[in-house]
Amino acid sequence: MKNILIITAIYCFAIIPAMADEYRPAYLELKQTGGGKINAEQNGSKKYSHEQYNVLWKVPAKGKARNQNLNVVFSGDINKAPNVRKSQIAAATIKRWTIQAPDGLAGTTVRIQDLESSSADVLVRIERLDGTTETARLNASETAFIVQGTPEFWQVANSYLVFGIEHILEGFDHLLFVACLIFIAGSWRRIFVTITGFTIAHSITLTLAALELVQIAIPPVEAVIALSIVFLAREIALDRRDTLTWRYPIAVSASFGLLHGFGFASALSDIGLPQTEIPAALLAFNIGVELGQLLFVATLMIVARLIRLVIKSHKIDFLAYLQTPAAYFVGCITMYWTLQRVSGFLI
Repeated sequence: MKNILIITAIYCFAIIPAMADEYRPAYLELKQTGGGKINAEQNGSKKYSHEQYNVLWKVPAKGKARNQNLNVVFSGDINKAPNVRKSQIAAATIKRWTIQAPDGLAGTTVRIQDLESSSADVLVRIERLDGTTETARLNASETAFIVQGTPEFWQVANSYLVFGIEHILEGFDHLLFVACLIFIAGSWRRIFVTITGFTIAHSITLTLAALELVQIAIPPVEAVIALSIVFLAREIALDRRDTLTWRYPIAVSASFGLLHGFGFASALSDIGLPQTEIPAALLAFNIGVELGQLLFVATLMIVARLIRLVIKSHKIDFLAYLQTPAAYFVGCITMYWTLQRVSGFLI
């Protein structure tokens, strides 16, 4: 009876990634198209006037932001064009309009109406004619922000660090891949080497893709990322310890890590990089991803250790008993993800 309860508990935890929301925040973009005349200059900062922006407001059809009645509200003397263009694509509802800021956008408060009663996140990006950008992250506890102008170094670093941590902790496919790697690696030393290989590999492709030095279609990459978990689940189910995967897990983690890096880069591309602080934003996002990954690995190892201590006295070979059914279960979930993602860009 205890064994059945253990299997049931593991399956309940394993199904959470399949049913949980993906990290798909709403996205607000303000792109300057005209104006920008210097109205005043004090203490090294410039005050612009007569600015015009194209506004893009995207609410995804998946994730926590779906079905939320969220609206963008600007404070001050902001003139909104009456013709709001609305379109629907497979993944999101998109609205576009134009605003005029007679006294410039700096100092304006941008607020997301009804966000306080929502569990959604909103990423805001402002792009100016001079190439500078400003980003912000809003949620239920912080529903508005004041446009500052050119962001400071630490503001950029803090925002992108949080983006990186949240993305990896809500990216269940990446976490499930790491969990499978930990199981195959086994010992502390092999886990360290394997995760290091994965980290280095995805950091390389994340950087190259974020800087647009390498460009690749993301939908096929996401499908292959899901397929990489299917591959690891198969290796665990077969339990042939003489294969390349079991003998040298770093080879697999590094190879697939290159693809996972493109997946991380696609999330970063949604919010863009501030042109004045590209190195800071990229480094902070990468560090955030690694911190989130280390937190997940540490939590997983602690939980596994506690389970071993609890069941040791009962003489249950926990891993041997659950290995094959759990591997098939994970394989079925991730095969579904694979087919779902392939159908998304083929149909």
